[in-house]
Amino acid sequence: MLDDFLKNSPIKDVWKKIGLKHHYGINLPLSALVTKKSCGTGEFLDLIPVIDWVKEIGFDTIQLLPLNDTGEDPSPYNALSSCALHPIYLSLHALPYLTEQLQKNLKTFTPLNSLKRIDYKQVYHKKLLFLRAYFSEAKDQIQASDKYQKFLKENSFAREYALFKTLKELYKNVHFQDFPENLKNPNHSQLQRYYKQYQEKIDFYLCLQFLCFEQLSQVKTYASEKNCLLKGDIPILISPDSVDVWMHRDLFDITLAAGAPPDIFNPEGQYWGFPIYRWNIIEKQNFHWWEQRLKYASAFYHIYRIDHIIGFFRIFVIPRGKKPKDGAFYPKREDLMLAQGKLLLQEIIKHSNMLPIGEDLGVIPEAARNIMYDLGIAGTKVFRWEREFETTNDFIQADNFPPLSMATVSTHDSETLELWWSENSEGKEYAEFKNWKHEIPLSPSKRFEILQENLHNPSLFHINLLQEYLALIPDLVWENPQDERINIPGFVLPENWTCRVKLRVEEFTSNKELKAMMLKLLTRP
Repeated sequence: MLDDFLKNSPIKDVWKKIGLKHHYGINLPLSALVTKKSCGTGEFLDLIPVIDWVKEIGFDTIQLLPLNDTGEDPSPYNALSSCALHPIYLSLHALPYLTEQLQKNLKTFTPLNSLKRIDYKQVYHKKLLFLRAYFSEAKDQIQASDKYQKFLKENSFAREYALFKTLKELYKNVHFQDFPENLKNPNHSQLQRYYKQYQEKIDFYLCLQFLCFEQLSQVKTYASEKNCLLKGDIPILISPDSVDVWMHRDLFDITLAAGAPPDIFNPEGQYWGFPIYRWNIIEKQNFHWWEQRLKYASAFYHIYRIDHIIGFFRIFVIPRGKKPKDGAFYPKREDLMLAQGKLLLQEIIKHSNMLPIGEDLGVIPEAARNIMYDLGIAGTKVFRWEREFETTNDFIQADNFPPLSMATVSTHDSETLELWWSENSEGKEYAEFKNWKHEIPLSPSKRFEILQENLHNPSLFHINLLQEYLALIPDLVWENPQDERINIPGFVLPENWTCRVKLRVEEFTSNKELKAMMLKLLTRP
């Protein structure tokens, strides 16, 4: 079957490069890491020791949540730019041309590393202050470098982004729709005037993007040398208050917003607020916007997650300002939906040498999954949600997962395995299905068995949240399981996106008991 798949897939060469074999990995928000050198949150170069650890335990993949600039918002899915990286992840200690005084100032971040949860806004603003002081010292040397000039020449998005960030700064971070009238939708000549007027401020943000590029591409180079795959995350939608919508208004319909219809889990439905793509305009422009986005991401990743892949087939559209009950799926007809999804995904995947893996969770028409298979796009299988819904409602054994898939026990939006087992009725149902005693909390031995089953099934990728593995040894995770949850979707909560790994990277990567347990997981049951 896989031989046939390779013959027919338009991305067969990408699959061959990645390796048509079983891959094992961890998934994490970079922000959740902390090392001795971190400054308040996980940073790009904190991934270097994690890559070493991943290889030591026999794994070969690290999946990251989106790393795009979201400003003060800790949610990585509310990006201000489709390309620009978040400077909050810069490894400050590794910046070039650091003065002795700036090196001393790094110590002021130490108290922020010991907080149980990330103080996101404080870290963000404190880092910006540090980076402004750094820029005043190092800008001449950075701007004179050939690498910097090459970066500007090859990444046209950076200048637009830097101007947008400058204006956001000048106007107290208001939505661009609240900019002065002449800035809401400026023409070319106006933009050129603003570039000249605010050149120094713009240079600051350009410098930060260059430094982000240098550090994260360094991480990819190191991972490649270690035969470790980095998997990025490409959110399908973009913030309505983003440089992309501001500068490329023709690509977006801002009178409409994406969301989800009312259902038994969300009786009111969900209003996400993200604008809808004008796919006909994007197609006329030969998908240039997507090409730029994916090309830039390929400097950092070998694989990418296509977020909400069903959204390329159809999207739930709500008139802006209305409620989800007033929305509808578009396109409505299934034949149009399938034709659109096939066309868009064909175009998306041909603009990158990264391997795509689709997030196809929820109610997905089987015909859409067939198109994914024909294109060579792996889907996602969360064992707890794989059930015979139309017949017995029994859980589907992981042994029956298709090879063209990524298996996992949880996601950044779901309860952790512990919370699901202890607080969700499905946890008890699963225990009955397995003929297990439903003891609370989930015992390390049962956790081990669940993880092991999900590492030894036909799926080609097996990736789980880092905390699911750390919880094999209870002392390595927080006592309250809620502190391990990354996000509760549909709610704006201070806990969302602020979780932190209990131990420093240096501590969990050197834990011999954990390493032995991880190696044992790879042994077939």
